[in-house]
Amino acid sequence: MTGDEIRPAVTADVPAVKSVTDAAYHPYIARIGVVPRPMEADHAANVAEGKVFVTGEPVTGLVVIEAYEDHLYLDSVAVHPDAHGTGVGGRLLRFVEARARALRLPEVRLHTHALMRENQEIYRKFGYEVVNRRADGPYDRVHYRKRLD
Repeated sequence: MTGDEIRPAVTADVPAVKSVTDAAYHPYIARIGVVPRPMEADHAANVAEGKVFVTGEPVTGLVVIEAYEDHLYLDSVAVHPDAHGTGVGGRLLRFVEARARALRLPEVRLHTHALMRENQEIYRKFGYEVVNRRADGPYDRVHYRKRLD
């Protein structure tokens, strides 16, 4: 695998999936006041269910996605801080859109914490539109979608 390829994660990737996810989301703990949900995910189960796709050797980025009848849900995108600014996140977002199209799904949906402003800028840059904002306990989430016409 070259550093640019995106492939399904395998069991041997689980420690890297956890490590990259933790590194990507850890800086937000102080800002949002809770541990971000992706850090608490069952990474082994997500990999076993085919929801995780990784890039880099060693792994520098990943997405966790789930297909529904009418959309592809982007549960998490994580890029190791050492790889910020190298295009990994953009490649992962384009991969998610291509995956949705391949599955003949009309849109991608996601949400992010309202205080994760950097993420919101990235999603807007990639054509995602705000659908709504909802508080769920300690999580104040902005919900996005991107229609794939």
